Amino acid sequence: MSQNFRHTEILEIARKDGKVTVEGLAQHFGVTLQTIRRDLTDLAENGKLERVHGGAIPASGTANIGYEERRSLHAEGKQAIARACAARIPNDISLFLSIGTTTEAVAQELLQHRGLLVVTNNMNVANTLALNPACEVVVTGGSLRRFDGGLIGSLATETIRQFKFDLSVIGCSAIDLDGDLLDFDVQEVGVSQAILRHSRKTFLVSDHSKLHRSAPIRIASLSQIQSVFTDAPLPQALVKSCADWKTELVVAPGGG
Repeated sequence: MSQNFRHTEILEIARKDGKVTVEGLAQHFGVTLQTIRRDLTDLAENGKLERVHGGAIPASGTANIGYEERRSLHAEGKQAIARACAARIPNDISLFLSIGTTTEAVAQELLQHRGLLVVTNNMNVANTLALNPACEVVVTGGSLRRFDGGLIGSLATETIRQFKFDLSVIGCSAIDLDGDLLDFDVQEVGVSQAILRHSRKTFLVSDHSKLHRSAPIRIASLSQIQSVFTDAPLPQALVKSCADWKTELVVAPGGG
């Protein structure tokens, strides 16, 4: 296989899995470790990957990957996360569901719940829960992001300020190793911060790929989150930090 074809496939694997390893790629392509190291160096020098110990990750940037691509990435893990999270959401509460493909999966798992008042800035969540007649749905309003159905800006924030939610479920674009939650859109971050301030308890839903990505804007710390639902174990240093913060970690059965 030519170098150009390898580079294209390496980038595709990195986007899907969140990380590539030298050993894994050498085995995949049937080439030497040195060949893969040269490939990763070339891709890093062109700004397409970032080298990390033993491999590489998708290059950090100021723009998120496309919504439809995000929707299809790690679909099984997101479904497992959603089932585990929904199982911990009781009936008869007020609930906020934020923007994100995993929160949309949570909404799908709430179709049999009863007595929920759900407020959301996610049009996809609202359309899903409209199918549950035992669920009252309030949409925040705000500026519509057409590519993902998200509502952001001051109108969304002002709506959130009218409530005190029993529980909120949020996502993020990346999790730093120090436990910071990161995102790409400063207006979306402002909405997420308002959600945290107006919720008695907050769940984070995040598949394992978020640990291999970066984003430029800080939302909050995992220390402000009561429970994290993911599909693979977190790094030990972060597990220890979460224990210190009393942040519960839930690895979804059937996840990665």
